[in-house]
Order: sequence, then C-alpha cells, then structure tokens
Amino acid sequence: MEILGIDIGGSGIKGALVNAETGEMLTERFRIPTPKSRKPKDMAKVVAEIVNHFDYDGPVGCGFPSIVKNGVCKSPGNLDKSWVGVNIDELFTEYTGHEFTVLNDADAAGYASMNYGVGKGKNGLVVMITIGTGLGSGAFYNGVLIPNFELGQIPYKKYKKIEKWAAASAKEREDLSFKKWGKRFNKFLKFVELIVSPDLIIVGGGTSKKWEEFSHHIKIETEVVKAELMNHAGIIGAAVACLREQHHGHLH
Repeated sequence: MEILGIDIGGSGIKGALVNAETGEMLTERFRIPTPKSRKPKDMAKVVAEIVNHFDYDGPVGCGFPSIVKNGVCKSPGNLDKSWVGVNIDELFTEYTGHEFTVLNDADAAGYASMNYGVGKGKNGLVVMITIGTGLGSGAFYNGVLIPNFELGQIPYKKYKKIEKWAAASAKEREDLSFKKWGKRFNKFLKFVELIVSPDLIIVGGGTSKKWEEFSHHIKIETEVVKAELMNHAGIIGAAVACLREQHHGHLH
C-alpha cells in the first residue's frame, strides 16, 4: 500500500511516498525548511505544501518531534510553546483534507528500523536514538513499541534537558569538534544505559551520516549500531505506523 510519510524536524519537514508493506521509498524525498516561528499554523501550511507536491490522495503518516498522546502534543520539544495541547491530527487534517496518523518522530524512525532495518527480529529492549536538533528516542520491547520514551528530556547540569547539551544543534551552536561532541553524546548514552539497561541501541537521525567521525567515542557496554536506513527512517516509519493504524485502529 502506497502511503505518504512525513517527518517533521526542528530544521526541516520532509516527505516521500512509501510502500508501507515493504518499507521501500517510491519517490525522492521532498524537503521544505521548518518555518522559523515553529508555530502550529505556519508548520501546518508547510505540511499541506508537501501533501500537494505529491498530488496524493489517502491517509498520511507523520513523525512529530515531541511527546504525542492520542494525536495531541504534550510538550513543545524544540518547537514553539503554543504547540502544547494542540491536536496535531486534527490541525493537519484541517489544512490538508487528509486523515493523519501522528506519532513521536523517534518512535517512527524506530518502526522503520524494527521492521526493515538493523532492529528486525531483535528481541529484548531496543532503544532507537535519533540525533538532530534534539535527541529523540524510541523504545521497543520484543518488537512492540513503548510510546513516547523521550530520554532526551532528562535534565542535566544547568540545562533543562540534556539534548540542549548533547544534540547536533549543540555541536553547531558551540562549534564543537566531533571528539568533544562525541564525548557529550557518549555521556548521554551512559545515562540511557544506567536508566533502562537496553539490549541494543540503534543510532539514527541526520548526524548518523557522520557515524565514522564519532562512533569511536562511544564507550558503553551496550551494543550500539548505526541505523542503515539513515535519514529516511522517520518517513518510512511514519508510513508504516499509518498503515498499522488503518488495519488495526491503533498502533502496536
């Protein structure tokens, strides 16, 4: 089944048509920068632009960079505070005329890895970490999603959340070398290991493209691997999640 997958990030909003049964991307990725305001209506207009670009008629799967419960945004993440309490499903449907399945973006990336990538067939607790503007995380136990597992929100030192200190945005903001930033990311992974003791950690998101530059700074006991679906995982996973909701009426 051909489904439009959209991945919303702090810097860009991306979409592509996906075969949601095989996980194959059927079109090139289309990307529009995230509006500087990062406010609901401005971002909904961009989502509508992406839907119109593909001349698509059907349900849409969408990864969203914050905690999402029953389609409602529960925390602003790296977006504007006015997102809190907004029903994202309804907002995007209003602007596009399409039915939406919205889930946390790292959960979406995790869906892709667990169904078609390095996580396929892996049992135990698998944690997906996406490195971008923030640090997203998705968790799967014996292949089943544990939603909104937002480990990037852990407070650290003077920071309200550790992602402000250890995400790719911190590397850019402070002009850090991969060595300095890699040590920060390793510190974050140490906390992940301490808190949840995963069996496997999969690292994805935009910065995973530079895996060779920082992977040798990761020094934890848990096995850590790169997500080979790279930066398309959020799009693919959103489409897969949408297909599951269409078939089952809920994500599982």
